[in-house]
Amino acid sequence: MSKKETITVQGTEITVIQKNKDDYISLTDMAGYKDTLDARIVVSNWMSSRYTLEFLGIWEQVNNPDFNRMEFHTVKNADGRLVLTPKRWVELTNAIGIFSKSGRYGGGIFAHKDIAFEFGTWLSAEFKYYLIKEFQRLKEDEQQRLSLEWNLQRTLSKINYRIHTDAINELICLSNMENINAVLIHEGLPQRDRLIKLNQIAIQQMSVLQEVENRKLLR
Repeated sequence: MSKKETITVQGTEITVIQKNKDDYISLTDMAGYKDTLDARIVVSNWMSSRYTLEFLGIWEQVNNPDFNRMEFHTVKNADGRLVLTPKRWVELTNAIGIFSKSGRYGGGIFAHKDIAFEFGTWLSAEFKYYLIKEFQRLKEDEQQRLSLEWNLQRTLSKINYRIHTDAINELICLSNMENINAVLIHEGLPQRDRLIKLNQIAIQQMSVLQEVENRKLLR
């Protein structure tokens, strides 16, 4: 599991978590919109409908290579009233679209967003509409944060690169000055004249090196 976030839909706070980079929404929280007494019964009633079972089966067949299709057809074609719970569904078919998470805080029944939206339809068309809107807003906020973080990292990288290259440029320039100074001494140039000439050359070299690095940063 990774980060956990919440959205508020028509006064109901709903948990959103990530599992294997996919978003899963709390059906337990959503069920509270319809019945605050026992969310498990609400979810079970929804799952026990033939239409829901067909939808869950299609989702798993598309997204889950380990889905037990034989057991799914056995459940789907069973006689009598269908009674299905998330735990039973996972045990029978090796489903991944719905799972139960234990824990007093943050526990409950979670479903992939595709399935959660379908559950929202069963609860209320209006509720589903606002659920989708709030979920989209959450994802847009995440994208904006990621974009800001990326830009910050890019800026820091540029600053660090500039500091690093400035230090290298100074070392290159210093090494060059030492070599040039040795040549000027060999030519018999007085110390005062050497310092003036070395200073002029150093300024020129640093200017050229800085211009090269500036062009790199603008690419």
